[in-house]
Amino acid sequence: MFSELAVPVIVAPMAGGVSTPALVAEVANAGGFGFLAAGYLGLDALAQQIADTKKLTDRPFGVNLFVPNPRANVDLAGYRERVRAEADRYGVEPGEPTWDDDSYPAKLELVLAQRIPAVSFTFGLPDADDVNRLHAANSVAVATVTTPAEARQAKAMGVDVLCVQGTEAGGHRGVHADDGVSPGGGEQYGVLAALRLVAAEVDLPLIAAGGLVHGADLAAVLAAGAVAGQFGTAFLACPEAGTQPAQRAALADRTRGTALTRAFTGRPARGLVNRFLRENTPHAPAAYPQLHHMTRPVRGASGRAGDPEAMSLWAGQTYALAEPAPAAEVVRRLATQARAALAQASRRFPTG
Repeated sequence: MFSELAVPVIVAPMAGGVSTPALVAEVANAGGFGFLAAGYLGLDALAQQIADTKKLTDRPFGVNLFVPNPRANVDLAGYRERVRAEADRYGVEPGEPTWDDDSYPAKLELVLAQRIPAVSFTFGLPDADDVNRLHAANSVAVATVTTPAEARQAKAMGVDVLCVQGTEAGGHRGVHADDGVSPGGGEQYGVLAALRLVAAEVDLPLIAAGGLVHGADLAAVLAAGAVAGQFGTAFLACPEAGTQPAQRAALADRTRGTALTRAFTGRPARGLVNRFLRENTPHAPAAYPQLHHMTRPVRGASGRAGDPEAMSLWAGQTYALAEPAPAAEVVRRLATQARAALAQASRRFPTG
């Protein structure tokens, strides 16, 4: 499927409202591929997004699911007080630190019933029976991996494609288990290192993700063995994206930089540095989705106030190099840049 794309560009699933039917459809119509983000959506909202996307494009698209992890038994009282201090700034109360499975079983049933062409998984792996059910529905199963070990486990489950995510990526790390020590979630590889290490061990089509914002990045991962590049940050400023105004403004500040943190959700993720990230990263426990629910009212109030300092401003390390434009234009630009980069490399290393 992905090796047959007219343009080997995939728009990443970006949960929390950034991924929209319009964004996915525009990328698909331009010759690429897009994933809707099922994370945090209710079942009815996901069904509506699928229906809306089908109205906007007759091309295939995918849906990404969060795989639930075991409940973390962590004392959250101290961190709740830190969140309460932030909540007081905005006149809200911290959320309840509850655990849930993000309605994973019901969402899986929905994508099976809808016969979604590609279903990707983040935070873990579907079991072999679910992969077989996806195959019976003519769906391609895509697993997000960050290490060769995760890639081997994914192949053992029978998945068809691996999305190899480097540590440069914005948003949540796709690690299957959070070690609770490093904010990066254990051993970390950049996208090229991860791609080459996985390719050396697992014979499956690979999608490369992590810090890709330019066509030269696409050319690099294609040369390294990927069938396509997955881009998230490159599409954050597109008019079709559901990116909040305060985050759009923060993306224009090239001095912020990014960092990995558990501060907002209890799971390692990369975002623009702001007050909440800076002050709370050292204290945030590994407790997803409890921290996500606890900080959600604060994040929402910060966004409504137009204040980026307590929002989860997910973005990749190379965000400052992204060029805002409509989604279809971004796809065309990436393709043009990639062709130029590959041609330049060919001239520097001519055959014969």
